Amino acid sequence: MVEFNEEQQNKKIDELKKMEEEELIKSLAQTKFGIPYIDLTGILVDNEALRFIDEQDARKLGIAPFKLSGKNLQVAVRNPNIPELPSFQNTVIEKGYRPVFFMASHASLEKVWDRYKEISQAVSSRVGGLDVSGDVLVSLGEKIKTIKDVQKVLEEESAQGQTHVISKILEIIFAGAIALDASDIHLESEEDKLRVRFRLDGILHDVINIDLAKAKLVNSRIKLLSGMKLTTTANAQDGRFSIHIHGTEINVRTSTAPGAYGESIVMRLLNPKNIKVKIEDLGIDPKLFEVISREISRPHGFLLVTGPTGSGKTTTLYAFLGKIYNPELKIITIEDPIEYHLAGITQTQVDAKKDYTFLSGLRAALRQDPDVIMVGEVRDSETAEISVNASLTGHMVFSTLHTNNAAGVIPRLIDLGVSPKILPSALTVSMAQRLARKLCNFCKKETKPTEPQENEIRNILKKAVENGKDLSFYKISPDQEIKLWEPVGCEKCNLIGYKSRIGLYEAIITDENIEKLIPGQPSEREIKRAAQKQGLLDMREDGIIKVLSGITSLDEVKGVVDFYYED
Repeated sequence: MVEFNEEQQNKKIDELKKMEEEELIKSLAQTKFGIPYIDLTGILVDNEALRFIDEQDARKLGIAPFKLSGKNLQVAVRNPNIPELPSFQNTVIEKGYRPVFFMASHASLEKVWDRYKEISQAVSSRVGGLDVSGDVLVSLGEKIKTIKDVQKVLEEESAQGQTHVISKILEIIFAGAIALDASDIHLESEEDKLRVRFRLDGILHDVINIDLAKAKLVNSRIKLLSGMKLTTTANAQDGRFSIHIHGTEINVRTSTAPGAYGESIVMRLLNPKNIKVKIEDLGIDPKLFEVISREISRPHGFLLVTGPTGSGKTTTLYAFLGKIYNPELKIITIEDPIEYHLAGITQTQVDAKKDYTFLSGLRAALRQDPDVIMVGEVRDSETAEISVNASLTGHMVFSTLHTNNAAGVIPRLIDLGVSPKILPSALTVSMAQRLARKLCNFCKKETKPTEPQENEIRNILKKAVENGKDLSFYKISPDQEIKLWEPVGCEKCNLIGYKSRIGLYEAIITDENIEKLIPGQPSEREIKRAAQKQGLLDMREDGIIKVLSGITSLDEVKGVVDFYYED
C-alpha cells in the first residue's frame, strides 16, 4: 500500500513554488524590465546597506538593500513598478549614493530582511553606530606616520571633547592600521585595560591601551559593524564589514573568542593593494623565476605551494594567476576566504553551512569546463586525489599544502592516499616559501659578522657549490669577504628597522630523477638529495644570498628557515 507523507509533500510543493518564482522573476527581469536578476541565497549582506531603510518600510515596499560598494547601493526589488520606489531612490541620492537595482524573488528578499534581527539594537539614524567614512580615515591617516602617532592623534582628538568618543577611537584605530599597512588589528581584553596591537610585516606591536570603561563599548561597536550578535559573549563568532576609501574596498574579517577578562577580537584587513603583487615582485630568484614562469604556462599539471599559515602562499598563487591570465582561459578558484577579487576569473568561497567545501567546490569546478583551477588548500585524501586526476585530464591545478619544505610534498601526497604510480605524471612543481622582513633602506647599518656567523655562512655556500649550484650567477663566492647588515630604526620604518617583506623560496621539479624515486615512496631526505642536481637554491641558500645582498638580516632569515637540517 502506498503511504503519503503530507509534511514531505507540502515541503516539496513549497520548494517547487520557490523554483518557479525564481524562474519567473529571472524571465521578467530580462524580458520586461531590463534590469539584472539576482539570487541572494549565497550573497553576504552588508549591515551598512540595511541602514538606508528600516525593516518595516523595506517589507512594505518589497525592497532590500544588500550591499554597499563604494558609492553604489545595491538594492533588490520584487516589483520595479511600485510608485514609492522613486522616493526611496531620491533619498539614497540625497545621501550621496547611487542606487543600483536588481530583481529578486520573495525568498531572496526574506533572506535579507532576516538580517535586520542582527542590527535590532541599532536605530536607522545610526546613533551609536560607527560611520566608517573613507574621507575621515584618510584625513586621520595623514597624521599617522609611526605607531607612536596613533596614541598622539588619539590624545589630540580626545582633548577636543568629542561627543562620539567610541566612534572616534575606532576611526583612529582603523586609520592607523591602514596608514601603517597593518595586516591585522588585535583587541585583547586584560584585567585592567583593552590592549590594541597591530601586526606589521608579520610581527605584533603594541599600539594603544583603552580603559575598561570604554573597552566594552568598543567591542560592542565592532560586533555591531561586523553583523555579530551583541549578547553572545561565551562563544566564538565570525563576521565582516567593508571600508571604502577613494574607490578601494578594504574587507575586514572579524573574529571573536571568549577570554578570562572578556572577548578577544581580531580584525584581518584585506587590502587589495597589499595582496595584489606581481610575480616579478615576489622575490623569486632569477633562475627559479624562469623555471616557474615556464611551468605555470603549461596546459596541464599540478603545482603545490607549501608553507605555514601567513607565509604568503595565497599571494603567490594570485600572482601566478595574474601572470597566466588571458581572456581565452577559463580560470576558477575555490578559496577560504576570497581575499582579493581578480578581474575575469570565476572565484568561489568555501561555505561549511552550505556544504560547499574544497572537495565539493573542486567537483563543481570540473563540471564548468575550466582550463585552470586554484584550490585554496589540499586538506584531505579525496581533494588530493581529485586534484591529481584533474591535472591528468588536461587541467592546470594550483593549490597549497602544509609541509615544512618542498621535499615534503611527495611523501605528504602519498600519505593522503595518492597513488605513487600516477603521481609522477601529475605533479609538476613542489614549491615552499617563507616570508622574511626586509631591512629598511634608509637606516640599515653594515656590520661585520661574528666568527660563528661567518663560519655558518661559508659552510652553507660551500655545500651549495659542492651540490653543483652556480653561485657566480649571483656574484657570490664561499671565499668572498662576508658583510652583514642589521636593523637600526627610523621614522620611515616605524623605528623598527624593517619595512615590508620578501619571499624565500625553494622548488623541486618533477624531473626524471624524481620520477624514478616516487614509486618507491621515498623519504624527504632522498627527494632532497635527488633535487640538488637540479641546480636550484633551497630556502636556506636563497636566504643567505638575500642576507649578503643587504636585503634582509641573518637573524631574520634564521627566524623563519631551518638552518640545521641534515643535507
